[in-house]
Amino acid sequence: MPVDDGKTFAYTPENRERLEAIARRYPENPTGRRSAILPALYLVQRQIGYISLSAIPHVAQAIGCSSADVEDVVSFYTMFYTRPVGTFVVQVCRTLPCALRGAERVTEELMTAIGTKPNGTDPSGMFTLMEVECLGACDRAPLVMVNDSWHECLQPDDAKKLVDDVRARGEEALTGCHHQVPDRGKG
Repeated sequence: MPVDDGKTFAYTPENRERLEAIARRYPENPTGRRSAILPALYLVQRQIGYISLSAIPHVAQAIGCSSADVEDVVSFYTMFYTRPVGTFVVQVCRTLPCALRGAERVTEELMTAIGTKPNGTDPSGMFTLMEVECLGACDRAPLVMVNDSWHECLQPDDAKKLVDDVRARGEEALTGCHHQVPDRGKG
């Protein structure tokens, strides 16, 4: 359930314009506009950092569905945050391939480096640490995603360096998908 932050949500004029441009891509019928629900929610999340309780009816009205429909989508997809999160959301994949390649140890090192347990935010508000299900790069396990940037084959020893790099350089440390070929002793 999204958090009630006590604030009334409304899209900024720029985000409302973006939503209208997105909605025009869908068929002009009663259900076509409803297809814009995911982008409508992403706009909310980009605007305030998460999906607040007051954003639910606003999105429902904007795309022409019920608040229950919007809440169903928010509660189903893990990429939508229902409470404030840090500037950098660090997600560690814990499904079998990542687990077999040391994701638990990566999480432990990240907990130490960040200063919080999974599903927590550090005192500065800079980092939120989460354990998640498959991030979709099982062949490059263990996988850590920071915001939208993948960090593949991340070893426990590399976790602190990643956090330190993000602290020092911010978004510049996140250059997108970092493909690495794992050296697994094959030669």
